[in-house]
Amino acid sequence: MIKADEFKYVREHIRQVPDFPKKGILFLDITTAVKDALAMKYMVDFLYEKFKDKNIDYVAGIESRGFIFGAPLAYKLNAGFIPIRKPNKLPAETIKESYSLEYGEDTIEMHADAIKPGDRVLIIDDLLATGGTALAGCNLVRKAGAVPVAASFIIELDPLKGREKIEASGVDVVSMLNYDID
Repeated sequence: MIKADEFKYVREHIRQVPDFPKKGILFLDITTAVKDALAMKYMVDFLYEKFKDKNIDYVAGIESRGFIFGAPLAYKLNAGFIPIRKPNKLPAETIKESYSLEYGEDTIEMHADAIKPGDRVLIIDDLLATGGTALAGCNLVRKAGAVPVAASFIIELDPLKGREKIEASGVDVVSMLNYDID
C-alpha cells in the first residue's frame, strides 16, 4: 500500500517547466522523477499495487514514456510488454489507430500479432491530458480482439477531462497524481 508521503515524494520530484513546449503551457517533466531511484520505485510500486490482482496478460506502453513504466511493471506482473509506437517504427505487420489532436490527427501502431483475442491488456503512459492517445491505444487492443482492462498514468491533468473520454469507452482509468492545471 502506497503511503501519503510516497505520493508527496514523487510529486516533489516532478519538475515543472513553464512555457514548454510553447508559451502558456506548464510542462510536467517526469525525467527528474525517473532518475531518482526511490521515486521510480514508488511509481512502479503504485502501479503494481493497483493491478497485481487483475490478471493482466500484457502491459502496452505508449511511446515513449509509457515504455519507462510499462516494462518494469510487466516484469512485476509476470506479464508481457507490448510497445505502441508512432508510425513506421515497428518492423513487422501492424494495426493502426488514428486519433484527433488539437490541430490535426496522429496515428499509433502495434504489431498485428502482439496480442490475441481474449488477452487482458493494461495500457500505460506517463501523462493523461485529453485522452486521445490512450483511447487510441484502447481501440488498438480492441481491434486485436483483446480486452483493455484499464488505462493507467502517473500524472493526470484534471481540467482536460481525458478520464471522461476513456471511461466513456468502458475502460477504467487509474492515475497516481492529479493536477488541476491545463
